[in-house]
Amino acid sequence: MDRQRIRFEEPGVARWLFASTGAAWLWLAVRMYLGYEWAHAGYDKVFGDPSWVSSTEPLKGFVGFALSGAGQGDHSAVNYGWYAAFLRWVGGDGAGVMSKVVSIGELAIGVMLILGLFTGIAAFLGGMLSMSFGLAGVAGVNPVFFLLEVLLILAWRNAGYIGLDRFVLPALGTPWQPGTVFDKGTIPGTDKVPQLA
Repeated sequence: MDRQRIRFEEPGVARWLFASTGAAWLWLAVRMYLGYEWAHAGYDKVFGDPSWVSSTEPLKGFVGFALSGAGQGDHSAVNYGWYAAFLRWVGGDGAGVMSKVVSIGELAIGVMLILGLFTGIAAFLGGMLSMSFGLAGVAGVNPVFFLLEVLLILAWRNAGYIGLDRFVLPALGTPWQPGTVFDKGTIPGTDKVPQLA
């Protein structure tokens, strides 16, 4: 029996949002907003309050506050036992490493989003931080950040077009389609390698 391939196309608005260069201006605004917020938070920790990088006390204070009501009823700040265990590690043995990772990570995510460099990866890492803060019971801006970061992940092909991704992504390519830097000498548009006579 011969099976026919069925291909489902995305709606036109999705193609425009997530694959067209015309939507790059929209993503530029989203990138600048998130980039500024992450860079500002990281900059304050790294340069404004260096105790976040050199000391573990601010992180331990954050973890202690998050864990203060963990597991106490349906509406406690930390509802998941596995995440409470992770926070105990972060506030204990992992505090020295995690205080640096959070501080420098926030700054790096912000700078990458502002520059439009590896936008999808930066948005993914920002989403991980937003989710981590949310799981620790800190709502604030984190749900909005997370939504915007998910949209940037979906728009990874065009979100950094007005930025460095416009040049970096074609050069590096993707794991499934190598860029010009990793070109093995194939003839454009084919999988054939030219033979020397």
